[in-house]
Amino acid sequence: MARDGEKRAVLIAGPTASGKTALAIARARENGARIVNADSMQVYGVLDRLTARPNSHELARARHEMFGHVDPSQRYSTGAWLADANKQIQEAGKENQELIFVGGTGLYFDALVNGFAQVPAIEREFVAQAEKLIQGLDEAGRMALLAERDPETASRIKVADPQRVVRALSVLMATGKTLSAFQDANGPALLDGYALERIVLMPERAVLRRRIGERFEAMMEAGAVEEVEALMARHLDPSLPAMKAIGVGEIAAMLAGEMDRDEAVEKAVTATRQYAKRQSTWFRNRFGDWTFVDPFGG
Repeated sequence: MARDGEKRAVLIAGPTASGKTALAIARARENGARIVNADSMQVYGVLDRLTARPNSHELARARHEMFGHVDPSQRYSTGAWLADANKQIQEAGKENQELIFVGGTGLYFDALVNGFAQVPAIEREFVAQAEKLIQGLDEAGRMALLAERDPETASRIKVADPQRVVRALSVLMATGKTLSAFQDANGPALLDGYALERIVLMPERAVLRRRIGERFEAMMEAGAVEEVEALMARHLDPSLPAMKAIGVGEIAAMLAGEMDRDEAVEKAVTATRQYAKRQSTWFRNRFGDWTFVDPFGG
């Protein structure tokens, strides 16, 4: 329970496989806090193991919210996540309950603490046009295109991955305004008035790399292949965020006979390690005033 009537929240961020779930549960069990998911892939249903959502044993140890509550056929935006998170904040306030936000999506935490740009919903036709514009371009080509169309937004991103570039281009085409212009008009922070404890879990690089490899092997044994089979059976739009989860493409290729199991695991583990590196860089650059903890160090 919240102490002395003060509103409190713990924010636990960190790269994938850094031990966030274990810490969140341990903290929640100390005072009955509710754990709220702050990971953009763990919101989707079907991919329980492949997105490393808490398992049934972990879910039973503390109250968890916003895990697997979105169908993979949906495009779930940061704005939608904030709307759902706000409901959790309001409910927790009524119950005098502390909150623990846990996940690896830095933008979610940034929006909680600093506010979020209220970008209008973008129609699919503009997204398709943006996807066509970047088709066949490598990262340097995507960055050059974005710098030509929206130099301010281009200057703000570290990596010109397809999803970010499509987002910026589609917003520009649909609204006539740059994404950076929306970002400069942030809405109010949802956790204004809260006493915040802000933690970034940052294991030693070699330890994190090893944990990622071991965890993906465990995912394969625990049902990740069957999850991808179920997802592919739905014949969803391949551009949907859930379809781009790390491991989906690799396992789908294995199921199609395009690569063997070892190659699929190797490619997925490599992609996960690269993702973890990008997350770590983002947290170091943006969350310098948070408390960084090595959860496995001595």
